[in-house]
Amino acid sequence: MQKKRSRIQIINQQKVLDAGTEIFAKYGFRGTTIDQIADMAGMSKPNLLYYFKSKKDIYLAVLEQTLNNWLRCLMEWQVTGTPEETITNYIDKKFEFSRDHSAGSRVFATEILAGAPILKTLLGEDLKTLVGEDTRVIKGWVKDGLIRPIDPVHLIFMIWAVTQHYADFSAQIETLTGQTLQDEKFYKQAKKTVTQIILNGVLI
Repeated sequence: MQKKRSRIQIINQQKVLDAGTEIFAKYGFRGTTIDQIADMAGMSKPNLLYYFKSKKDIYLAVLEQTLNNWLRCLMEWQVTGTPEETITNYIDKKFEFSRDHSAGSRVFATEILAGAPILKTLLGEDLKTLVGEDTRVIKGWVKDGLIRPIDPVHLIFMIWAVTQHYADFSAQIETLTGQTLQDEKFYKQAKKTVTQIILNGVLI
């Protein structure tokens, strides 16, 4: 039986994850050291190692945290209303994550580009299961004549690609526009434009 964590343990573990996310996003898994993470978390290396036994454990926990946040967004396909409401809500959540957790998104993207050596098992389980459930919802919309006859998986991929672009390629976006999702006007404009384009291509 797993021992229940105290409040201070939960806080300190999250400090390590937050620090790890930033460092991994900047230097990658190979370029990151435990000392860098400990310094950013504001704790000693021995204290950090009390919570996580290795750099790999921290990295995996960072990936799982990002994946779990995305899975919660995907679950909402099952519980919201019309196609327009569901798709709009999902795009909102994905943009919100790209704005508030851009470093986590970049760590995840780097792992995927490397062939997902550490994350592959999780991708084959939870994410694949949820995507399968969501594609059935979308197929139901098509069958009921609520949306155009589109491929569900490619719709989901398209939403991922567009919304995560604003986090994973934020440096490029800032270079070209001088803005990021932290700029409220730019954030609202980007979300509105993406939502309009996708809905116009899906709704009848």
